[in-house]
Amino acid sequence: MGACSVLGQFFPSKPTWSVDEIPDLTGQVMLVTGGNAGIGRETVKVLLEHNAKVYIAGRNESKCIEAIKDIEVQTGKRAEFLQLDLSDLASVKKAAEEFMRRETRLNVLFNNAGVMWPPMDMMTAQKFDLQFGTNTLGPFYFTKLVLPLLTATAASTGTKVRIVNTASLTGELHPQADGVNYDTLFDGPARRKKDKGYLYGQSKLGNILVSNELARRYTDEGIISIALNPGNLRTELARHEKNPVKMGVIALLRYPVQLGALTQLWAGTMKEAEELNGGYLIPWARIGEMPPAAADLAAGKALWTWLEEQVERFEAGN
Repeated sequence: MGACSVLGQFFPSKPTWSVDEIPDLTGQVMLVTGGNAGIGRETVKVLLEHNAKVYIAGRNESKCIEAIKDIEVQTGKRAEFLQLDLSDLASVKKAAEEFMRRETRLNVLFNNAGVMWPPMDMMTAQKFDLQFGTNTLGPFYFTKLVLPLLTATAASTGTKVRIVNTASLTGELHPQADGVNYDTLFDGPARRKKDKGYLYGQSKLGNILVSNELARRYTDEGIISIALNPGNLRTELARHEKNPVKMGVIALLRYPVQLGALTQLWAGTMKEAEELNGGYLIPWARIGEMPPAAADLAAGKALWTWLEEQVERFEAGN
């Protein structure tokens, strides 16, 4: 990833596309993980304004319901709530089963939710590194469970369905030589030698690798999978960081959530995005260069295999 490309993502040019260009989404069902806050919330708002049926999938029911009410005041339209805690595979399975009981189609899945820089002693319910478990393993499992509904929707409607995977510039900048360091995904000496930023970047690289594998494995079943960097944004994502100097620097580089939502909204709604299966987008709704570490076919296959093994172990009760 060249320096010019990186700088261009820190300081993007003005967008050339606006949400006013989104077509009418009547009849489409969409699900946004983490849709109660940040760019997820903005994404839900815009989708509702264009007549989609939208689910907010989140861990904190009270915050999600509050967001649903606020968005309804703004739009006159009400999103649905789905209980989903991506850091607990049991919750992920329950959420997917509940969603498929309630719906007969899913046109777009926005894998938007994530955590950044939590304390090192925080782990998932199944004792994975919290960032990788929440940002990579949890979304992988949820996506895997709803894939039958996605492929059935594509078959019954004769149109492409989409999986939009929100990554980060940190995924692009993660050391290519390291790839996914599997020894750091559980607690232990290898993980403790790394810092929170390294573990976050690794989880975001994981998002892109999974997105690419989805594109390779399911294109013949009508699925479009796109990964993206939404940009550096004014959200609550960095709430765990307590260093005032670091937060001051971050604040200088952050942009409004309305801009941040543009890229995933374009990926999830525009006809042109159907030509970008396995592609990578950068701020604001521009086609980007696939990071070299994420373009590694062997790395993508290895991560997919590892993720399936963790899911199988969980389902077997081990």
